[in-house]
Amino acid sequence: MTSRERIKTIIAGEQPDRCGFWLGMPHPDTWPMYLKHFGFSEEEELRRYLHDDLRWLSAEWNSYRHPEGKSLFNIVRLGISQGFIPVFADCEDVNQVEEYDGWPNPDYLDFTEAIEKLRNAGDVYRASGMWTCFFHNVADHFGMENYFIKMYTNPDVVDAVTRHVCEFYYEANERFFELAGDEVDAYFLGNDFGTQLDLLVSPELMERFVLPWFRRFVEQGHAHGHQVMAHCCGAMHKLIPRFIEAGIDALHPLQALARGMDAESLARDFKGKMAFIGGIDTQQLLVHGTPEDIRAEVRRVKRLLGPNLVVSPSHEALLPNVPPENVLAMAEEARA
Repeated sequence: MTSRERIKTIIAGEQPDRCGFWLGMPHPDTWPMYLKHFGFSEEEELRRYLHDDLRWLSAEWNSYRHPEGKSLFNIVRLGISQGFIPVFADCEDVNQVEEYDGWPNPDYLDFTEAIEKLRNAGDVYRASGMWTCFFHNVADHFGMENYFIKMYTNPDVVDAVTRHVCEFYYEANERFFELAGDEVDAYFLGNDFGTQLDLLVSPELMERFVLPWFRRFVEQGHAHGHQVMAHCCGAMHKLIPRFIEAGIDALHPLQALARGMDAESLARDFKGKMAFIGGIDTQQLLVHGTPEDIRAEVRRVKRLLGPNLVVSPSHEALLPNVPPENVLAMAEEARA
């Protein structure tokens, strides 16, 4: 199988030739160390050496071209002497949300660069689409504590901000998927709903304020013929049944030391219902373990979650404290 065929097969829940491997997206400070260690000058050279099957080529990177140079969500912050106050921190009136002039405009999107990268990616699996981290964008407009409090005190305001954020992402995805066509294999969206121990808010609040739009985005990806990968860090075991009901094809990154996210629990409760991407602990194991420790853990996770598994770090942004020898051990054992 080619890399592209392999990951499509894994995520479809069918029988691949082996488990897949994704290096993830090492932090910019990490890449120079890895390139020097392995003797390469380009990131893609190292990915191919490690037999990396997947490329994340987000449509959101460098695609928003506001004529005044404003960022995608140009959140106005007021007050600097005691930190900052997010733009809707004290908002109690939906009209203030509707009249806000800082909402992004999809007409300022230019996907030329993103589509060119997809076309030049080679025979690897391409995860793309807008990153669609709407949960975090909404929180940024309120401040996280205010966001959670307003779910109780001003739900209409929360709904209005969420709608503006999500309608932008929905329209952006529509435009991108139409242009990209079958260059995209999976719509990859990301929102972190968990802490190390539990969800950030109750399942009931997730159902009321977050999951309706989450489901719409999953449906959007499928409507364009793409598999759907969801990134969600933390202890989000309680939400996985809802993810499965929503139609998620693959879950990433399986934060191995978060409560309920160990491979045994995931295999017991959800194996066969979705594919898994990740699961190799970046909090302790990849940092402090030996290459043999890494190999043993990869074998264990493959035994529990395979064959519909893409072996990958339990957080994609590998930091410089992860030795290159451990990365090599993970990659080699993934395809063993």
